[in-house]
Amino acid sequence: MLAAFLPRHLDRVEADASRYAHAAPFPHIVIDDFLDALSLQQAIAEFPAPEQIQDWRRSDAKDAQGRVAQQLKLGYSNELAFGPTLQGLVHAFHSGPFLRYLERLTGITGLLPDPHMTGGGLHQYLPGSVLRVHADFNRLPGFGLDRRLNLLLYLNPGWESSWGGALELWDRDMQSCVAQIAPLANRCVVFSTTRDSYHGMPDPLQSPDGVTRRSLALYYYSNGRPENERGQDHSTLWQARPGER
Repeated sequence: MLAAFLPRHLDRVEADASRYAHAAPFPHIVIDDFLDALSLQQAIAEFPAPEQIQDWRRSDAKDAQGRVAQQLKLGYSNELAFGPTLQGLVHAFHSGPFLRYLERLTGITGLLPDPHMTGGGLHQYLPGSVLRVHADFNRLPGFGLDRRLNLLLYLNPGWESSWGGALELWDRDMQSCVAQIAPLANRCVVFSTTRDSYHGMPDPLQSPDGVTRRSLALYYYSNGRPENERGQDHSTLWQARPGER
């Protein structure tokens, strides 16, 4: 899996690194055709439907009475239950060669994976789901490591723009959405995580019944971060869009 992936992108990493560093509203990159065709096909086939797993992590919005008012997303990180291709992708993306690739791409040295995939792993959003704009938690619980990167690999064949589901990247003042990234199959998004790297999917997903928005999400850490990025430990920092409560 790793050998099949790396040659596809290493030959352009220097150009991609420049794109990454200069992207707005914060450093990020969108890489299409990330996997070879066979790996992509197998990963999509192995991705479990919501009813195939009973112990998804559920992120739901609740009303004042504590009832589920809106389902946000399902998550799963027990890689023992992943299919062989999804397992292979996780192992490849946690490997030394891939970490060195990410370091060259992003300019962030000393990157470490999270083998427990805390908050990551397989993600999927059901029709009607939203993910409000936010910045992610900044420290890995139990380890004290600083969260530096998110990697999202989308696994949505035949995705239509009318369904929505774009990843939105917002400016630090929460005045405008600077980038919208459709969750197309075999599209990988990597972005730096700081307390103002605001992102989300804030409008309800309009996909048909039975069609979910699926991705593999992995997060990367370092022991310390630049002085200008340091601050108090925090959990998810939810943000309101202009005119939104």
